[in-house]
Amino acid sequence: MPPKEKKTGLIFFPAYDWAISETHPEREERLLYTQDQVLEEGLLDFDNIKEFKPGIATYADINRAHICVPDAQSLTTSSHLISAGGAITAAKKVLTGEVDNAFALVRPPGHHAMLIAHGARGFCNINIEAVMVEYIRHTYGIKKIAIVDTDCHHGDGTQDIYWNDPDVLCISIHQDGRTLYPGTGFSEDFGGPNALGATINIPLPPHTSDEGFLYVLDRVILPILDEFKPDIIINSAGQDNHYSDPITDMRFSAQGYALLNEKLAPHIAVLEGGYSIEKALPYVNVGIILAMAGLDYSHVREPDYNAEQLRQSAAITRIIEKEVQNILSLWKRKEKLKAQTVGTNSYFRREKNIYYDTDNITEKQTESVRVCNDCGGLVMINSAADTGKKIFAVILPNRCCPQCRKDGESFFEQISSSLYHHVYFQDREKDIFIVK
Repeated sequence: MPPKEKKTGLIFFPAYDWAISETHPEREERLLYTQDQVLEEGLLDFDNIKEFKPGIATYADINRAHICVPDAQSLTTSSHLISAGGAITAAKKVLTGEVDNAFALVRPPGHHAMLIAHGARGFCNINIEAVMVEYIRHTYGIKKIAIVDTDCHHGDGTQDIYWNDPDVLCISIHQDGRTLYPGTGFSEDFGGPNALGATINIPLPPHTSDEGFLYVLDRVILPILDEFKPDIIINSAGQDNHYSDPITDMRFSAQGYALLNEKLAPHIAVLEGGYSIEKALPYVNVGIILAMAGLDYSHVREPDYNAEQLRQSAAITRIIEKEVQNILSLWKRKEKLKAQTVGTNSYFRREKNIYYDTDNITEKQTESVRVCNDCGGLVMINSAADTGKKIFAVILPNRCCPQCRKDGESFFEQISSSLYHHVYFQDREKDIFIVK
């Protein structure tokens, strides 16, 4: 039975005035070839595919998702505001019913930008998806959201922002961190003490093909989504798993990406990485657009595609099958893991050393979260970077319980700003952001 046609919105923003350098993989040509291909294929001639212009995110939008040091203005350009605004536009078009789903083909990307942001890392200054998610929650009151990150690199920034949030399910499928930047994203990384199971990492071995990706989709991602029951599904749609990508080592194809999106059926897709500018992106994006629109994508194929050359080995298949069993076992035991993780402690602490490879900044961070049975928990972060900036942040979660609110407001009132360059208060439930 053929898939049902859907109204699909497209938002393009190639960011003509923003590139890390003229020859860097993250430059405007990444999307120019895709735009040309979309026009050449006549996709905008279909009645159910419509293009929209991106809006512009505000600094208030950014401050719902981040603690930017010293402020959001210092970390962003106009291109970042439009990229995030393009993602917000995609959300608006879907949630107001103008379209069934939408694909924000925007840059700069964002999924390596963490909750605390001292600079750029992994080509990312701010987290585009997180800014959009917090806009959705603030504007439409949607509670349960799933983000499925299909970029080849672990979505460590998105994971960090929602590590303690039980209402946002973050699933990242990526090349094993032992073989690729940022070196994280292992299945044992399962979420904060009040949100165990809301972080799912699926590391795959190099040379994984369509077969491996779709096996994981069918046996892990879709069953967990069915159980979590999100109100909206977002695909953080990186395309650097493609077999021709110059900075990764996977074997995904345009057909594989299209089938993944047909099965996943995201409400919103937001472009992340993908650096095979001519050999992959035009075909992958056309396949994804057709799949989201419920149109035939069987003819979309790269000129050099060879299924036999891309077939994964039996050894890779065995590794993936074992990883799937491990993840499913963790998922089934998630309710029992909290007591083992936190013991009798009232606060749970973790130390982090973070390197900003794009801006060459090193940060040391201590995060403390209140162990709570009623919400994601009060979060307090002490952060110091080798730029000399030292900050403290108090963060109240969405659906904040009275005790976490009382403790957080008290901590913020009492802490001396003389010890830090800035002290931040972020109240996600009441949409309050204060700096002292």
